[in-house]
Amino acid sequence: MASEEELFANIDALLDEEPQLPPPAERARLREAAGITQARLATALKTTTQSVKNYENGRSEPRSPRLEAYQRLLNGWAAKYPVHSTPTPRPTPAPRPAPPQQPPAPESAVPAAAPVMPVAAPAPERPARTAAAPAAAPRRPAAKKAAQPAQDPRFPHGPLAVLDGDGSAYGADGIVLDCPARTVPELVEWTLSESGLGAARLNRYGKDSDPLIALTATAAVKLGLPEHLEGHEQRRSLRLPEDHPVVKQIAKARWQLTRRGFGPWARIYRKVQGRDRQCVQLALLSWDALDERSWPGVTDMEPADIARVLGIYAQRVITPRGSTAVSGLELMTALRPPTKAVQDPQTGNWVSGYNAGSLGTEPMDPAPPEATPEHPVVVNSGWTGGFLNEEAYQWVRPVDSLTDEECTLPYAVGLDLNTAFLAAAARLVVGLSAPDHFDAPKFNPKIPGSWLVDLSHIEPDPRLPSPFTPDGTRPTGPAWYQTHTVAYAQELGHDVHPIEAYLRRETGAYLDPWHDRLKTAYVDTLADLGVTRDLDDRRFLAAMERHKQLDPALAAVLSAIKATVKGGVGKLRERPQGKSYKEGDRWPSLERPTWRPDIRAAVISKARVNMHRKLQNMARMTGLYPLAVLSDCVVYPSPGDSPLDFLPYAASGKPQPGGFRLGPTPGLAKLEGVQSMLWAVDLMEKDLNPARHIKGGDAVLDEGE
Repeated sequence: MASEEELFANIDALLDEEPQLPPPAERARLREAAGITQARLATALKTTTQSVKNYENGRSEPRSPRLEAYQRLLNGWAAKYPVHSTPTPRPTPAPRPAPPQQPPAPESAVPAAAPVMPVAAPAPERPARTAAAPAAAPRRPAAKKAAQPAQDPRFPHGPLAVLDGDGSAYGADGIVLDCPARTVPELVEWTLSESGLGAARLNRYGKDSDPLIALTATAAVKLGLPEHLEGHEQRRSLRLPEDHPVVKQIAKARWQLTRRGFGPWARIYRKVQGRDRQCVQLALLSWDALDERSWPGVTDMEPADIARVLGIYAQRVITPRGSTAVSGLELMTALRPPTKAVQDPQTGNWVSGYNAGSLGTEPMDPAPPEATPEHPVVVNSGWTGGFLNEEAYQWVRPVDSLTDEECTLPYAVGLDLNTAFLAAAARLVVGLSAPDHFDAPKFNPKIPGSWLVDLSHIEPDPRLPSPFTPDGTRPTGPAWYQTHTVAYAQELGHDVHPIEAYLRRETGAYLDPWHDRLKTAYVDTLADLGVTRDLDDRRFLAAMERHKQLDPALAAVLSAIKATVKGGVGKLRERPQGKSYKEGDRWPSLERPTWRPDIRAAVISKARVNMHRKLQNMARMTGLYPLAVLSDCVVYPSPGDSPLDFLPYAASGKPQPGGFRLGPTPGLAKLEGVQSMLWAVDLMEKDLNPARHIKGGDAVLDEGE
């Protein structure tokens, strides 16, 4: 039988006689497109069919037999490579070709929207285990979103799956796959070759997300893993010992573990072959992979519901790669990859080059005042000049500054700013290059860096915290401040004369795509929970009061998004861990380009300045002063038990600009809690912070550490 290429050659020879058909080069392109993938076949078939219709419309005589032969061959391809089918094990993907020897498309040509989670066809019926594969809980109708790009045909079953002990792998969109693996190496092989799991890159220069398999307790036991990490050493290190049978199986199958070993988040990989990544991320649910503070109630859900929660997070944020803090940091790199393909002007070859606006591939030492006391830059240089102290507020107003009128108000009402650090990251210009030292520089609010300035001459209002220190006290002498703090002193009308500074010449809004993606995720998830932007303040407060009860799964996603923001900022200055650490030694976090305490300081400085600006505007507009501030939460005395009783509104009923405003977007406020004024004053007299407890219990201060 003649091959397809021979058939093409014979048909082309005949079709060349038809002057109104597409030229041979165009037909060759259509053939190539039709023979590679199902999606590209559909495009080629549609294009060719349209060409045939155009050809027929332009001629009065019937279609020629030669054209019929060409169409029959295409129809044969359509039958051989069907576009839609039920979920089946994916064949082993062929190695990706080398990078194209041509310049990449301009950045503007790449859609900025994130890829939508693939929507797979229904899973085939499995008579032996129909009861073991319940469908995921129905998803609530989502708010209308902008058009999203089509699903990636390489990952038809979504970014992840939750594997149960009976071999059922629950996908993100309610599909259920059969996983025959009985060992961890078999699970890795199945995931990469048959599962159809993964997610497309978030940036044209980035990498596709590795597939994630979350293991339930029964699945872990089936694969030879302990249900829980037990024993002093295992609990302390949170990983299996190197002589554990599963670790040996992985090594014997020629797979590798990262330096963290086999813990709650285990990454199993082989070295990259060409452009193909061979890596699978495992999350062990019974090993506390999903922290209850970030993922409330998720571990206790059914596998299908866990898959739904993780899948929505993966679609809107990123496929989880560890804790929410780790995922927040990974998201920065995924959206701003350090390298891109550039053409060598001498050889003409495409090589890896620096991607403008990123942090690059090499770690960068901070300036001494930006480092931590144990950092080698400090220890080895003998630095004694002080450090940046840009932290979130922890301030309680002196009780003796309360007036009789304030003490007679019946309520203390707490307001919480939505993702205050995320709001601060918007359009935030940070340094991209190494710091340079300057003596007695003239202050420039547009240059990111650290400035040694004496702000002790500025007398703060005792009813407000100082904007220059985390505890709200007045500075006592020269100290190091981030650019935003010094700029705010200038905004308040004070002269600033830096003594010295560490500044960066190359700058950029590195966190912009990170901010935009997380803001969209936060707002869309709140909208799915019924808290939309079109609500007035009264309806907004009512919707926020009940939103967590509407859908616990989406409420958990919302909590994880918020934890991703704070944890990601905190990871920018990760401290050394472990009792064996010695001061002056380098710790693992220092080896990544995203260890950038100066960027963390910029975010927190801007957030604290934003808070003080609102506090001052509130005092000017309403005459009210706060009782306490804790990070992004502020407590006010109030005549009523609602923020509506003291927030400033214009005669038209609209909120006054400049103060605290209620709403669902980052930087706007929501109700944190209500207590009696007597309760708040009692805590203040005990030097306790009412903002920490006004919600009930003990709020966890997370200032991005």
